[in-house]
Amino acid sequence: MKPPSLLRRHLMGALASLGGMAAFNWPRPARAEAWPAKPIRLIVGYSAGGAVDIIARDLAQQLQATLGQTVIVDDRPGAGTNIANRNLIESAPDGTTLMLVANAIAANPTLYQPPPFEPARDLTPVALVGRVPVVLAVPAESKLQTLAQMVAQAKAKPGTVTYGTPGNGSTPHLAVALFEHAAGIQLTEVPYKGGAQALTDALGGRIDLVALNALEVLPQSRSGKLRVLAVLTPTRSAIFPEVPTIAESGYPGFEASVWYGVVGPAHLPPAIVARLHEAVEQALATPALRQRLAGAGGEVLPGPTERFAELLASEQARYAKLIRGAGIRPE
Repeated sequence: MKPPSLLRRHLMGALASLGGMAAFNWPRPARAEAWPAKPIRLIVGYSAGGAVDIIARDLAQQLQATLGQTVIVDDRPGAGTNIANRNLIESAPDGTTLMLVANAIAANPTLYQPPPFEPARDLTPVALVGRVPVVLAVPAESKLQTLAQMVAQAKAKPGTVTYGTPGNGSTPHLAVALFEHAAGIQLTEVPYKGGAQALTDALGGRIDLVALNALEVLPQSRSGKLRVLAVLTPTRSAIFPEVPTIAESGYPGFEASVWYGVVGPAHLPPAIVARLHEAVEQALATPALRQRLAGAGGEVLPGPTERFAELLASEQARYAKLIRGAGIRPE
């Protein structure tokens, strides 16, 4: 029989050997995969070349630099942005599918029946981006020199004045629909899948008027191809100082602007929401994005995610009241 000291050393050596084998053979936990591990898709519910698409591409460029991952803008126009909305809602909540939305995201649950989605249930707010005012404009050669002249023609010949919008349920569409109701006129809306198409038809003489945000109208106005009749802001715009506001034209209470924000599908993990919000805030601090919005009379709107969530809820309630009160329909 081995002496106790030798037995003890033998057992300890054996245990150490087993421990080394266990450490060698035991599977190690996999390293947590860094997010984002694959390209991010930023959906837009309008056609390429429109204001939302323009802002999305500027934002995507900045997010790509911050997150170190490719950010692809995916234009999916149609059905008043509901095609894009559905694509987002049905995507995996992993932070690699996002959407740059505008006011229509708050209006559509009331405008379309049955409601195509419920923002509080189906979406995750991430960050507010900015806003740009809505303007009413006609081709430079139009005989409609002022808003008053347009109203007079619409009253004399109801339905003969046509106006283009970025789509049913868009802020310009709802603003003009409410304006019609207050002014006692009847216009004929021609909805498009984005502002770029509406501009093309206005410049080609196929429609009389466009209701779009200033970002889309500004280049054509500066080139002398469009004449802005009114800006839907409480005060005159710095980029259109000679143009009266809608209130100065005799119709107070119809101020309207288009706001933009980033949302994800429901159940987006809080950690990813926080990282995305941080990345958007960094993008809003860059001169490129600030100048893009400021150049169109708009502004960036940095702030906490909770503020954006509150805006979505309040805007949904506001649009529900306006749409039902004026009896606005999508078609």
